[in-house]
Parts: sequence; structure tokens; C-alpha cells
Amino acid sequence: MQQTVSVKNIGLRGVTVADTKISFIDGEKGVLIYRGYRIEDLADRSSFIEVAYLLLNGYLPPKGEVEAFERKVVEARDVPTYVFDALRTLPKTSDPMDVLQAAVPILAAADPELRDETRDANVRKAIRLIARLPVVTAAWHRIRNGLDPLPSDSGLSHAANFLWQLTGEKPDDETAHDLDVCLILHADHTFNASTFACREVCSTRAHIYAAVAAGIGALSGSLHGGANTRVMGMLLQLENEPDVEGWVKNRIDAGERIMGFGHAVYKTIDPRATYLKKMARRLGASRGLEKWERLSKLVEKTASEEFERRGKSEIKPNVDFFSAPVYHMMGIPRDLFTPIFAISRVAGWCSHIIEEKFAEAQEKPMLYRPQAEYVGNYCGLLGCVYEPPEARAGT
Repeated sequence: MQQTVSVKNIGLRGVTVADTKISFIDGEKGVLIYRGYRIEDLADRSSFIEVAYLLLNGYLPPKGEVEAFERKVVEARDVPTYVFDALRTLPKTSDPMDVLQAAVPILAAADPELRDETRDANVRKAIRLIARLPVVTAAWHRIRNGLDPLPSDSGLSHAANFLWQLTGEKPDDETAHDLDVCLILHADHTFNASTFACREVCSTRAHIYAAVAAGIGALSGSLHGGANTRVMGMLLQLENEPDVEGWVKNRIDAGERIMGFGHAVYKTIDPRATYLKKMARRLGASRGLEKWERLSKLVEKTASEEFERRGKSEIKPNVDFFSAPVYHMMGIPRDLFTPIFAISRVAGWCSHIIEEKFAEAQEKPMLYRPQAEYVGNYCGLLGCVYEPPEARAGT
């Protein structure tokens, strides 16, 4: 006998599982807030290092504190050489997200405070993770291309140093600033899939590195962080398409996704996408790459009109739709788009992990343990081994 059960709230959509003071989303109005500050204000007036401090500590730092925090991040960029030795043993065809996830437990082994679960120690571990994930990502890109990892430059900002270690060239100020803004926009987004993975793992009292490794694994999926890579793949496919509007309409007619459209929370345009759209326009104009801005604009217009016509006006461009051409115009390889997402989001992950570990009053059990509705068979090969409650009630 097969029992059919209607399961509510599939995927935990709309289910509140914990309190947080870290970030807030108003999906109807297109608002994203970090610790009380709107994302637009932070992108205009702050640096990623300041935002990382804000997420970890709950307030924007005064000048002296942000300088001290940045020094700690710079000092923590020094990755043990055996981490690079381990990367050299991997197949050069390995996916960068798999490599990044595999590197996190190796970084854990290098942390002298791994088992210290005080809040201060976890903040210091968070600083090391924020500092070292960019170093590992850049190192892997060079190793897979037969090059040696480059030492960090203490005189460069967080974003600029990553670009230097990635390419071997010091970036211009505009590119470094643009990437820094991208890191701000991606730094946190409440209980998304990867953040919830981090919080669920650390709820078992696993250490911060185990939780971050889980977050990277969740982010690697095409429905989460991997979407921007697929957006750029779509744009490259359409580069020489004579009828872009027809391609978009036919895809929607076939019930297929337009990559970079739709969101689990936003019912209007993603506020991060609005900011990145402006950046894409400016980058295209300054670099002679207007074709990518024009192409993404055409896809956006056609898809939005089609969704509107079909009564699905809530399907709007998300952050992935415009981050893809932005990263591409910066010269960043397509398979590094999602690792850059992780380089940014690790600040939010660590903040949530620390909040999960040290929340003063949570009206939930320490360990996440959801239930499931069993909808499988009740009978085995040798006869019924278990009767469902409704069956027993009738006897």
C-alpha cells in the first residue's frame, strides 16, 4: 500500500527557524539591510572590510578600529605552504568550488585555536577565513595553470590583493573598488541555503570550519551560487544569436528557466541587482564592452515583458543576472564567479555561525532536527510490517 501525504512548506519556505540580528529582507519592497544599514548606503560609503566588521560585531567601526581590523585580516593572509602543496596534488580539472571546499578542513588543521569555542576565538577564526579564502582561490587558479601562488601585498586592499594574487598584475583603482562593492553586495542574505547549512552544522557544536565547508558545498549548487556562472554561459550563447527576443520567448514557452531571473524571497527586483546593473553599464562603457550590457539589458527587457504578460510579474532579475557580466568584464574566469561569491559570503556565514553559537536567548532547541512526513510503502516482501495510524484506528 502506498500512502500519499500532502507536505506543507516544502523546502522550509516561509518557515521561521530562528531569530537573527544580522540581516533583514523585505521581499515585497526590495529592501536588504545589514545590521540596520541599507545595502545601498553600505555600497556607496563603506568598504568590504568595514562591512565584515559590521556583520561580525554589530556596529560600524570607528576609524581606529577598522584600521586595526584590517591589519588583522592582512596578517592572516599568510597561508601555510602545505595548503598549496595539497592543492598541487589535485587534478587540474577540479572544479574551483570543490577545491575551495576541500581546502577549508586543511585550513582548520592550521588554526591553533580550532577547539577554542569562546566568542573571541571564533571571531579570530572568522578573520582567518575571511583573509584566506581569497588566497586559496587565487592560488588554485594559478596552480591549475602551471604557475606558482603569489605572495600577498600588504599595501593592497582586500579586493585588490585578490586580483593581484589571481592575475599577477596590480589592478587599477576602479576595478579594485568595483570588486570591493561586489563583495559588500554579496556579504550576507539572511537564511539562504548556504547560511542555513552553516547554522545547521554548527548547531551540532561542530567548529566554524566544518560549518563554513558545509556552506561552500551548498553554495556550489546551480540553484544557489552557481547561477551566475550559468547566466554568463547563457549570454555567451546569445552573443551571436540573431533573434534574442525570440530565443527568450521560446525558452519561456517551453517552461525552461531564464538564468538570473526569479528569487525565493524577492517579489520585485533584487536591490543588489539594481546596483550591479548600473555597474555593468559603466564598465561596458569604460572598457569598450558595451555588447554585454546591451545584451543583458535586452534579455532583461524581453523576459520581464513576457513574465508580466503571463501574470508572473514577480519574476524579476536577481543578483546573479548582473554580477555575471560585471565579473566577465573584469576579466575574471567564469568558473571563479561562485568562489568569489564565497569569498564575500564567508563574512556573513561566520557572523551567523557565531550568532548561532552564542545567541543569548533562542526559543528553539540547540540542535536543528526537523521532521519529515513518511510517504513510502508500509509493507515489506513478507507482508505488512507496520500499519499506519489511520489503519490501526479502524480495527
